[in-house]
Amino acid sequence: MSHSKVLSDGIERCSWVTEDQIYIDYHDHEWGTETKGQQQLFEGISLEGFQAGLSWLTILKRRDGFRSAFDGFQPEQVARFDEKKLAELANDERIIRNRAKIASVVNNARVVVERGLDLTELMWSFAPAVARTDTKNFEWRAVSEESVALSKELKRLGFSFVGPTTMYALMQSSGMIFDHAPNCFRSI
Repeated sequence: MSHSKVLSDGIERCSWVTEDQIYIDYHDHEWGTETKGQQQLFEGISLEGFQAGLSWLTILKRRDGFRSAFDGFQPEQVARFDEKKLAELANDERIIRNRAKIASVVNNARVVVERGLDLTELMWSFAPAVARTDTKNFEWRAVSEESVALSKELKRLGFSFVGPTTMYALMQSSGMIFDHAPNCFRSI
């Protein structure tokens, strides 16, 4: 199985990238890039939670809508959302209107605020000692020992929609795990 492919622009990328320009831009400029910061990581947790059961491209196409609907993913703002706001969001066509996932984002914001969590410190403490995946024995994975541990800790703290697969995807996207395929131009 090939882990990379050459797209119509002649550039070799990870095999999951399609010809959709949003996907290409995300892969080329964001995925696997070190991401730190309270707001950025809270957005990552939230969007990965919404992605569960859907394609990442679906989320990317609605990312601006999510950012607007969730006040830029500022945990302090989102933690104040009330039932009226939740009902409003459940009817907001700019986002995925899954009531459980919407409520999860608000719950997770409250956990961050009430516990005074520093998401950069917390989440990056679970990053593996070596971020780069072994290129000689490369394979696409869905979980790792570290994502299982991160998921377990977040659930213990009260977070929801943070399963090991979801956290592995977040670790990949935020650069905690560098999973670009060996022949992808980003792997160099």
